[in-house]
Amino acid sequence: MPDVISVQVTRGDVIEASHRVHAVAIDGDGRLLESAGNPELVTFLRSAAKPFQALPLVRAFPGLAHELVAVACSSHLARPEQLAAVRELLALAGVAESALETGPDPTTIEHTCSGKHAGFLAVCHAWGWQPTGYSALAHPLQQELLTELAEVVGLARDAIPIGIDGCGVPTFALPLRTCARLFGRILECDGGTTVAAALQARPELLRGPIAADAKLIAELPGWIAKGGAEGLYCAASSDGGLAIALKVEDGAFRAILPALGIFLRRLGVDPGSLGYTRVVNSLGAQVGTVA
Repeated sequence: MPDVISVQVTRGDVIEASHRVHAVAIDGDGRLLESAGNPELVTFLRSAAKPFQALPLVRAFPGLAHELVAVACSSHLARPEQLAAVRELLALAGVAESALETGPDPTTIEHTCSGKHAGFLAVCHAWGWQPTGYSALAHPLQQELLTELAEVVGLARDAIPIGIDGCGVPTFALPLRTCARLFGRILECDGGTTVAAALQARPELLRGPIAADAKLIAELPGWIAKGGAEGLYCAASSDGGLAIALKVEDGAFRAILPALGIFLRRLGVDPGSLGYTRVVNSLGAQVGTVA
């Protein structure tokens, strides 16, 4: 098994912390191209699933504006433009903010996952499903997502471990190689090209302009990417011919950009500015590196 990618955090000349990163790359047929660490490491998709979870939304509302699709895929920071897009999705659903089942953080609409939840409510409205309880595994929407996920990655439904995400909806666990497979096949799904176009058009809405997913989309035209909690990161090329997934063993997302730069170089892909990041103090001075 190839060694994991080691990312070290320095302060001055001292190594202050180290992170182990597993990574996998596959081609469009699912064949393994490159790996670091364990390509079969099982991990929850968490927010990396959001582009997949937005597929029912774009099917229900053809021609939906890029910003609304992007915010449905987002782990946003409650910026004004992000909240405005969430409110538009709620208007499509014909419901108030109180219908969001995210829990307060600090309010339901300011919760980082409110875009996904608003998208879920809009789908329920379009398909005539009861909006109350849409976040529960037993709800038809979540059952539909589980069924489609199983079909896309070629697994039986009961072979996919299920947990509850931070925002209260089901989250599915897959081997890292299968996480990459899911991302690489999104473009083949009904609505997948629409989701990809939205991510490419408005990547800054996914979190912020300097987030790892937005930075990759900016550096590698035609790619899509989305990070998830506990250090998961998935990305795929525009033609689905190359898909990657990275997982930081200890869940520290700060290791993603350096590991991403290292892994892309191994694949012969120029990562541009992706990679090395700075450690800065409260005065804005660089005091170390993450590399």
